[in-house]
Amino acid sequence: MSSLVPGFAQRYPRIDDDEAFWRDFERQAQPASARHSRLDRESLLVESCCTTLDEALAAEARGADRIELCTDLSVGGLTPPRDLIREIVARLSIPVNVLIRPASGSRPASGHPSRPAFARHARLDPDRHARPDRASHLSLGGFSALDFVYDEEAVSQMESDIAFCRSAGVAGVVVGALTPDGAIDLPAMRRLVAAAGPLSVTFHRAFDVCSEDPFKAVDKIISLLCTRLLTSGMAPTAWEGKELIARLVRHAGDRLIIMPGSGVRPDNLTALAAATSAPEFHGTAIP
Repeated sequence: MSSLVPGFAQRYPRIDDDEAFWRDFERQAQPASARHSRLDRESLLVESCCTTLDEALAAEARGADRIELCTDLSVGGLTPPRDLIREIVARLSIPVNVLIRPASGSRPASGHPSRPAFARHARLDPDRHARPDRASHLSLGGFSALDFVYDEEAVSQMESDIAFCRSAGVAGVVVGALTPDGAIDLPAMRRLVAAAGPLSVTFHRAFDVCSEDPFKAVDKIISLLCTRLLTSGMAPTAWEGKELIARLVRHAGDRLIIMPGSGVRPDNLTALAAATSAPEFHGTAIP
């Protein structure tokens, strides 16, 4: 078994009392066709990422349990128009979560460095502590850590968008904010969570380009009272990041829902669920 995060095995070695966990992990991580699985689609919650009313209606008809609504996936997703939010909430019978990410926090994918973020986390590359712009070197899947660094104007806009979502009757919001050095931006996140009030809050894949130790980052997200974390396990796809996702599920326990996303498809959903023990899954190709 291997991880795409360099140094993962050394930093989180298998200790004696983890042997049963890892034996079970390795057995369950086999393709579904190679083993019997007691998991089935009915036991899992599937969130479908949609950008239009037609996509949302089709996802609901196929059996999606929840919608994440956004626009412009070419830059990792942006806050959708308010009239679209209102229409989809009115037309669907399943919960709708809305991505809150202003265009000012995005850059064209072509402007991103090509080297993967998980090769340059601050915990794995001490020399990078001396570089004040190190977040610009963290990239994954077409976005970078700097895409989630927001100034006062952007945070205020996000608060306004969240307030609208509350009035429109959405079930939850999907947010994430990082500091210029790639850490979880606690002051900004506290404001966004407070603005959400009773709505569920999902911390999105900004986590996957975070420069912090993933377990410490998860603890911060838990302290913010977020409901769930959407993550690919700091890898290009959730299947490639399943080892870290399994660890995060175990670490978070019932304090936070860990929801794998990126490359989740009907043909790998059951195997990914068995490998990670995650209860919810996110994707554009499911259900």
